[in-house]
Amino acid sequence: MIHPATRLRELETRARRRFGQNFLVSDEAVDRIVYAAALKPGDHALEIGPGLGVLTERMRATGADVHCIEIDRDLAAALRELWPDLQLVEADAMHVDLDAVCPGSGWKVIANLPYNVATPLLLRLLNRPDVFSTMVLMFQREVGDRLQAGPSHSSRGSLSVQVQVRAKVRPVLTLPPGAFFPAPKVHSVVLGFELLPEPDFGGVTPRVFDRVVRLGFKHRRKTLLNSLGSAMMRPDAQAACDAAGIDPRRRAETLDLPEWRRLAAAIDSASGARLDESVVDEPADDQPDTVESEA
Repeated sequence: MIHPATRLRELETRARRRFGQNFLVSDEAVDRIVYAAALKPGDHALEIGPGLGVLTERMRATGADVHCIEIDRDLAAALRELWPDLQLVEADAMHVDLDAVCPGSGWKVIANLPYNVATPLLLRLLNRPDVFSTMVLMFQREVGDRLQAGPSHSSRGSLSVQVQVRAKVRPVLTLPPGAFFPAPKVHSVVLGFELLPEPDFGGVTPRVFDRVVRLGFKHRRKTLLNSLGSAMMRPDAQAACDAAGIDPRRRAETLDLPEWRRLAAAIDSASGARLDESVVDEPADDQPDTVESEA
């Protein structure tokens, strides 16, 4: 592997902080990431943020049909010179037309995601099980812990529930700052996601489910009754908890997925229960669902 610093000098460019660029320098890590996606000839694979093409090269070597999305025009141009046949879209993955880039279904995604957009981009991908089946993605370790956290775990938050209702999450590997150039200030973790073709939201829409979960975690140190009562009538909140068979004195992090499904369904079906959207959308007292640290 050519060191990223050398390659960047050749291209007369540098890692751009605004794009959250931290390039892998570990051959072993690259091999393990690609192996975790189980790519094989004929697979349709999407790489988000190919950068200098280190992962791209390994992905192409598997015989998979590799497509890439790159926001940095200089790196996109370098990738086109390296592989003229590469299917490459120069765009922001948060806003690109996924159906145009990834037609059909069963796509596998591999990405060393920029930490500053990793969480919203993850949720965008998870909301398309009709397109994607498997993902192997990198996150700041604290966010990775959060994505895997089960009931009553100290790291469990609204993001944990929103992700786990949509996919099975598994750890792949952990990487120190020295595995990248430039080295970030934090450790990183690679996770695998197997998307559920038909996620179970308890009979409500994904939007309703997510809003109930975010509201439940809104005031992390408060009981469910107090958190829910901040955006709906307190008697309605009590009635919804009763209907779901959940003690309203519990805190959000103790609920498992079946309980969240029942609670969302109870709130959605209650004729008098109406959530105040302005309250739901306010910044929460929950642990942050986005990444704070960059290189």
